[in-house]
Amino acid sequence: MRIGFISDIHGNMEALEVALAAIEKRQPDRLYCLGDIVGYGANPNECIERVRQSCQIVVLGNHDAALIGHTSIQYFNSYAQEAITWASRVITEENLAFLRAMPLALSSDGLLLVHATPRDPAHWDYIFSQKEAQRHFEVMEESVAFIGHSHIPAEFRDETTGKRIINIGSVGQPRDGDARLSCGLFETEAGTFQWIREVYPVQDAAAKIRRAGLPEFLAQRLSLGM
Repeated sequence: MRIGFISDIHGNMEALEVALAAIEKRQPDRLYCLGDIVGYGANPNECIERVRQSCQIVVLGNHDAALIGHTSIQYFNSYAQEAITWASRVITEENLAFLRAMPLALSSDGLLLVHATPRDPAHWDYIFSQKEAQRHFEVMEESVAFIGHSHIPAEFRDETTGKRIINIGSVGQPRDGDARLSCGLFETEAGTFQWIREVYPVQDAAAKIRRAGLPEFLAQRLSLGM
């Protein structure tokens, strides 16, 4: 089976449409989203509706959780707080209901799908290094966990058990110094993961952020990949 993965869309409709088209070219059997559909960008409703149409599995991200009141916005920086507050004024009830129904984590076909970490999905911790990944391998029953959250594509492997944690990166706000969106495709039989990096209309997404009256930094950072 070929599974497409998207994560950390953050209200960036321009990036989402390009990501979905890039994955579709590779003819996936299924498409999964690892959360943070909203936050930072100017199209929270449109992105939720597109994910609802396209994805068979969607798990909750921390920005999604903040928008539905499951996580305090006090844990976020000022830019994120402003974006969440703005999104709370424009989000539809139907889309809020969709977010409320999303699980924190899900196991499917021997794969763990979670936004942040396998050990404690609700604490929104990060995995940046092999050392940090090791404590999560200890609690994993699945052979592969797919995560987002850090916006940095990476793979960590337990050399003893062969378990893997794969961060697919961010569709809507990459932070690895590369402004191109990041998503990916997993081949279950071969066990291989391919990161997909694509250019998208960054300036169009940035212009929407400015028109919405959101912080200028959120518009500028898109072209910097930070």
